[in-house]
Amino acid sequence: MVEFPESNVGPKFKGKRVGYFRETAGYRRYAQAYRDGFEQLPPARETIDVPTSFGVVRAYRFGDGDATPLVLLPGRQAATPLWAANLPGLMAVRPVITLDLLGEPGLSVQSKRLTDDADQATWLSEALAELESRPVHVLGVSIGGWSAVNLAVRHPERVASLITLDAPFVFGAMTWKMIAISLGSVLPGMPEKWRNSLLSWISGGVSAPQDMPEGRLIASGMKDFAAYLPMTSRISREQLSVLAQPYLGIFAGRSIVHSSRKLADRARKLVPGGQFEVWPDASHAINGEYPDEIAARVAKFLGEIEPAED
Repeated sequence: MVEFPESNVGPKFKGKRVGYFRETAGYRRYAQAYRDGFEQLPPARETIDVPTSFGVVRAYRFGDGDATPLVLLPGRQAATPLWAANLPGLMAVRPVITLDLLGEPGLSVQSKRLTDDADQATWLSEALAELESRPVHVLGVSIGGWSAVNLAVRHPERVASLITLDAPFVFGAMTWKMIAISLGSVLPGMPEKWRNSLLSWISGGVSAPQDMPEGRLIASGMKDFAAYLPMTSRISREQLSVLAQPYLGIFAGRSIVHSSRKLADRARKLVPGGQFEVWPDASHAINGEYPDEIAARVAKFLGEIEPAED
C-alpha cells in the first residue's frame, strides 16, 4: 500500500516558493492517478522517505540482488508510475531504485526553496547517500536526464555511470516550440482538451492522457500542482569536459524538444568517451515506446563497464 503524505497540500504554501498541491480536491485526483499507475508496477521491495536539506524524497526499491543499483529519474511533471513499461525489463538487469523528483508533482515533499542547479544536485546527492553508500548507475528521461548529468558534474562520487533518454539542456537548449508548450501546459486555467492535445504532441501522437494512468498523472500534475523550480541551465562545455563516468545517451529522432541529430554530433565531440545514438522513429516519449529495446541496450552498456558484477 502506497502512503500519500498530505503535508504539501493547500493554499497555506502560496508565496513560500516551494512546490505544493493547490487544493485538496486536486491532490486527491492526483493521488488516485498515482495509485492506479502504481498498481501497474511490479511489487516494490521497499518504500523509503528520505530526509534531505530541501525536503523528504520518496524512493522505492524494486528487485533483488547485490549488483550496483540502477536509479531512475523521471521527466518533468512525472513520478515513479511513469516507469510502468520499463521496470520489468530493467529489474531483470539489476536492482532498481526510483525517485519522485523534489519540487515536482509526486510524493516527495519540498520544504525549502530550490534556488539554482547546485541545490537541485544537492538534494539528489543527499538522497542517494542515504540510499546507497556506493556510486550508482543513474538513468534519466527528459529533464530526469538533465538531473542525472547535473548530479554527475557536481557530485561525481555518487555516479557510477550515466544513461540519458532524450535529455534537454545537456548538449543544447530546447526548441522555442517546446518552451512555449511547456509554459502553456502548466497554466491552471488551460482547458483540459488543450492540455491533452499538447501532451499528445510532445509524446509523438500517443493516446490522450485520460486513456492511461501515467497520462492522467501528468495531466493532474500540470493542473493541480504549483511548482517553483529554478530556471534550468544548460550544462556547460567545461562541466561536460570533466565527466569521467561511462555515458550512454539516446536521442529520439522524432523529438520536438530539440534537434536530435545535431545534439548527438555535439555530444560525441564534447564527451568523446561516451556512446551516443539517435533512434530515428522514437518520440520524446521514448521510454514508453521502446521499453524492451531500452532494457536490452542498458544491459549491454552496463555489461561492458561491469562485466564481472552480475
